[in-house]
Amino acid sequence: MSALAATLAGCATSPVDYGASLSPQDQKWASPACQQARAAASDYELREKQHPGWEFAALGPYGLGLIAAVKEHEQKQRKLFARNVHLQCSSRPLPKELQGDTSSAGASQMKYP
Repeated sequence: MSALAATLAGCATSPVDYGASLSPQDQKWASPACQQARAAASDYELREKQHPGWEFAALGPYGLGLIAAVKEHEQKQRKLFARNVHLQCSSRPLPKELQGDTSSAGASQMKYP
């Protein structure tokens, strides 16, 4: 149960919200790569909302572990999408919260429409 609480307590920022916080006056903002990254982040967020992972609660104590794992994976994915939005849409340096190893977060799984 504490793993679930810890996972939920450290929620990563929505990549869509993060993208909206970037300057649309940046030279990269209107680029096709930026538009594609923002669209992919929006698609991911929509899928995440449609399948929140709470259906595992029906499995009792085993379900709590699955929920925690799903939520942890979602946080990693949010960070990965926000990082990609930043890299494609901003000329500014990558913020510290988006730095670090993202290889385990599934970088190769990111698909664009």
